[in-house]
Amino acid sequence: KRAWSSCNQVVHTFMLGDWMVDLSSKVKYALENDIKILVYSGDKDFICNWRGGEAWTHALEWQGREDFHSNEYQKWTVDDEEAGEFKQANGLTFLRVYDAGHMVPMDQPKRSLEMLKKFINLEF
Repeated sequence: KRAWSSCNQVVHTFMLGDWMVDLSSKVKYALENDIKILVYSGDKDFICNWRGGEAWTHALEWQGREDFHSNEYQKWTVDDEEAGEFKQANGLTFLRVYDAGHMVPMDQPKRSLEMLKKFINLEF
């Protein structure tokens, strides 16, 4: 039995080789093969801020890029409360989650669950 901790240094050490790997080509491949992609960021995250996630999704070169660029953000609500905003096109969704930092599921567990449900049920 182990005590719960938010970060495990052993796991972190084993994943160091995965640090800052550009996966743009894999995301492009997935999108062009009808695999849906959800990119989300907390609006209070100063490590991987939402503007960086937004810029990355806009810079991604793929067949649906023009539609994604031209689409406007839509409000996202959870239990009649504004929870964020998203934009999407052709399988790519970018979601900005309000009042969440780097660990969106820890900061906003209810919103995170609804985000996953919506994505899994193809409602985004």
